[in-house]
Amino acid sequence: MNMSGGRGPAERLVVIGGDAAGMSAASQARRMRGPDELEIVAFERGHFSSFSACGIPYWVGGDVPERDQLIARSPEEHRARDIDLRMRTEVTEIDVDRQRVRARDVDSGVESWTPYDKLVIATGARPIRPDMPGADAPGLHGVQTLDDGQALLDSLARTRGRRAVVVGAGYIGVEMAEALIKRGYEVTVVNRGKEPMSTLDPDMGRLVHRAMSGMGINMVDDATVTKVLTGPDGQVRAVVTEDAEYPADVVVLGIGVRPETSLARAAGLPLGAHGGLLTDLAMRVRGHENIWAGGDCVEVLDLVSGQERHIALGTHANKHGQVIGMNVGGGYATFPGVVGTAVSKVCDLEIARTGLREKDARRVGLQYETVTIESTTRAGYYPGASLMTVKMLAERRTGRLLGVQIVGREGAAKRVDIAAVALTARMTVEEMTALDLGYAPPFSPVWDPVLVAARKAATKVRATA
Repeated sequence: MNMSGGRGPAERLVVIGGDAAGMSAASQARRMRGPDELEIVAFERGHFSSFSACGIPYWVGGDVPERDQLIARSPEEHRARDIDLRMRTEVTEIDVDRQRVRARDVDSGVESWTPYDKLVIATGARPIRPDMPGADAPGLHGVQTLDDGQALLDSLARTRGRRAVVVGAGYIGVEMAEALIKRGYEVTVVNRGKEPMSTLDPDMGRLVHRAMSGMGINMVDDATVTKVLTGPDGQVRAVVTEDAEYPADVVVLGIGVRPETSLARAAGLPLGAHGGLLTDLAMRVRGHENIWAGGDCVEVLDLVSGQERHIALGTHANKHGQVIGMNVGGGYATFPGVVGTAVSKVCDLEIARTGLREKDARRVGLQYETVTIESTTRAGYYPGASLMTVKMLAERRTGRLLGVQIVGREGAAKRVDIAAVALTARMTVEEMTALDLGYAPPFSPVWDPVLVAARKAATKVRATA
């Protein structure tokens, strides 16, 4: 935005959000265009930039000793690259018509307007907090940012008791359960579903339930938290469901997240069914030539179902940022979509999924066959071989792979990447059986478990064709 009669940068890029998507976009745009061509101003309301939210449970659990190990690039490093990153500054309004944003200094309360030529919205997601009595009590924590992680660790340091309740049994829930177990807490997980990990089919979730119970975690399924009780000091003391009360010295929310799109909604930008911003393949907000969005605040195309979905993962956020930065910088890039791949673990149990669950396939009207096999992570005779279970969905008649879920011990989860590639390539299970995968006894049986499942699925598809 040239306001000085020819001096200064030709354009101004404003970025809302200083984490993965936002700062990846800013950094890529800077690589494409120098400060004489493009001024970059970024706003971040927290204390940290470019951090790994996915690493927070492992920092809380002690696997990662120092908080700063989760920071990929500090504000000072961004500023050294001619990116004007303004920390502790929250954008409170987007004025689309006049191409400007209003920002407030979190500490002083001072507000000001900043004009833009191009805007990137990377506001992330927010933890779901149940609407119930006690939801804001001290000692109850969401875990989404490094500030959240630090607040939880501070709470753990102050708390004398050793009882923890985790509300929710999705990825964050099971990872935080592990972190608290490692810190010596008695852990209860209260889950609204019938089995943990609703991203899996119930039969696979049952395997996770069994393993978590075996680790000493008290699993409470098919239960909804109705309120949080506090003691005379105002701190949490218990979590209450319809049927029982569970003592707690600390409570962690692992219910999931929603896209943080309140700014976008107020500005009249297009949102999808899950509340996320809608973009084209270039990550440009639909209907707005000079506004882009990426990361946990957007919805993306599911390449298997053909529908939009919201997936909050750092891998996608960084890719979105790269695509946005390339396009803002004058190049061209696209983000075609996702197949829904995710991995996690609780203690030594590995959990993975990609593609569709059974209910996903039913919802989009696909007819399918399923197979479930048990195999080992290595050749059965090789030391350290352990069991893993693979479930595979294939489209009836065509045999197109629709989804894979894996639960097992060391060496199980990353096998889901084979299926992720096959889904992206729209391979059939018959075609998968011929994949030339690496084999040696320390790494796999002669027939890799994923290929065993594919062979069994291909046989089932042929029988019903």
